[in-house]
Amino acid sequence: MAINFNSNAGAWNLTGMSIDNVRDEVTGLLIEGEEMVSAFKTGRDQLVFTNKRIISVDVQGLTGKKKSFSSLPYSKVQFFTIQTPGFAELYPDSELFMTFANGFTAKFEFNGTVDIGKIGRFLSEYVLTA
Repeated sequence: MAINFNSNAGAWNLTGMSIDNVRDEVTGLLIEGEEMVSAFKTGRDQLVFTNKRIISVDVQGLTGKKKSFSSLPYSKVQFFTIQTPGFAELYPDSELFMTFANGFTAKFEFNGTVDIGKIGRFLSEYVLTA
């Protein structure tokens, strides 16, 4: 499923990926002092956590040449919630919900191999110091 923040769908079935495999266009969006912390993918789309924001890449169309980039700055986060997977669930997934100052919400669902506690810790570090 595409990462599209113009709808309420959110981003689902995110799996971890190496920062080395993040699309080159994302590097061009980084500002001075901004570094990639972790990255995730779902299909052709990518979600990159930096030390300043979350950048999503929504690859569109059959050829994938058209892309939509969204930036979600930690400085605008009002609160976030993480949900860990339950015991012996058929599909163990974790979820992250974020609410921003303007009322916008973002939802992310990570597959069972992602350490949601680690994501919560680094978000706390960046949100509380932003």
